[in-house]
Amino acid sequence: MQHRPENAAEKIVIRADPDLEDLIPGYLDRRREDLRVLQDALERRDYETIRSLGHKMKGSGGGYGFVAITEIGRTLEQAAKDRDSDEVRRRIGELAAYLERVEVVYREVTG
Repeated sequence: MQHRPENAAEKIVIRADPDLEDLIPGYLDRRREDLRVLQDALERRDYETIRSLGHKMKGSGGGYGFVAITEIGRTLEQAAKDRDSDEVRRRIGELAAYLERVEVVYREVTG
């Protein structure tokens, strides 16, 4: 019997341009570092740092093929402008879950 909870941590597969293969691991590592900065900023109620990081993610995610990071960045930026700590906390959690599950494939394997 196969049981899969609704929130199963299935991989999110992103197909990326092979030309970005040297850049994407570093990009994702920087987003993981952003998680720590965001959490610290939230604890200090530093909404300007949160807004700035959200703005950068909004602008960069799609360029690397990570539309979800763009969307999380957009909502983080808005939540920071609204000083909505609960929404910021939710988006930090969403980003953490996404980064944990994302798997990048640079080319299709053809047989």
